[in-house]
Amino acid sequence: MKKVFLGTLAMTVLLSSCVSQKKYADLEAKQKETQDLLNSATVKLNDCLEEKATADSRLQTLEDQNAFLKANNQELINNMGNLTTLTTKGAENLEKSLESLREKDLTIRKLQDAVTRRDSVNLSLVQSLKGVLGNLDDEDIEISVEKGVVFVSISDKLLFRSGSYNVTNAAKEVLGKVAKVVNNKPDFEFMVEGHTDNVPYRSGVLLDNWDLSAKRATSVVRILQNDFGVDPARMTAAGRSYYIPLVSNETSADRAKNRRTRIVVLPKIDQFYSMIEEGMKDPAIGGGGK
Repeated sequence: MKKVFLGTLAMTVLLSSCVSQKKYADLEAKQKETQDLLNSATVKLNDCLEEKATADSRLQTLEDQNAFLKANNQELINNMGNLTTLTTKGAENLEKSLESLREKDLTIRKLQDAVTRRDSVNLSLVQSLKGVLGNLDDEDIEISVEKGVVFVSISDKLLFRSGSYNVTNAAKEVLGKVAKVVNNKPDFEFMVEGHTDNVPYRSGVLLDNWDLSAKRATSVVRILQNDFGVDPARMTAAGRSYYIPLVSNETSADRAKNRRTRIVVLPKIDQFYSMIEEGMKDPAIGGGGK
């Protein structure tokens, strides 16, 4: 009986031992499977952590770029505002410049018109003078226009005797013809200039060539006033001595050319200004006609 009991106990223990080993194996397999899953999850977790770190870094970069772009965008907006202001001011300045140019152009056109009319008047004067003096020798009298001014140059030998400032009778005939023209041109003034050569002069009360040239100029002015009725208010007498020669004074022929009396005919200054003002009123050049 005892043997049977021991045998049964031994069998029970043996059977019990067999079941535990199997469970253990199952548990061990499950543990290994769980460990594998854990290892796999750990690897995935690490990968996720790395991806998250990379994503965080990219996110920070993008945020920095976004902040930079926002700042640039604001700066561009500000610059556009400034540019708009500058463009507006530039347009205003350009318009002012164009207006100034238009005004200057208009002024130039008005002046050109006045000068053209002055030149037309001068041409008429020259034609009149040449008409009455055309029969004279060109060496004795010359009519020219320089810089808008009419010049009548009369040689010394025609007007005066050598060393004298008394006008000859032949010269009075010439001066009478000049007076006829200038009396018909009341809008002109003129200056009578005496010129000598460089040979020193002293005779009687005259001290030098200055005195002689001035005395000859006043002699001509007196003839025009007293004999031919030219308004003295329109005339100026001037002595130029020998300081403005036409040619050198090396020969007697050249010195004779330098001894001359020149009548400078020019519009009255206020008359010339009136011509300009009239030009400004001309509708053809944009005048207001006021």
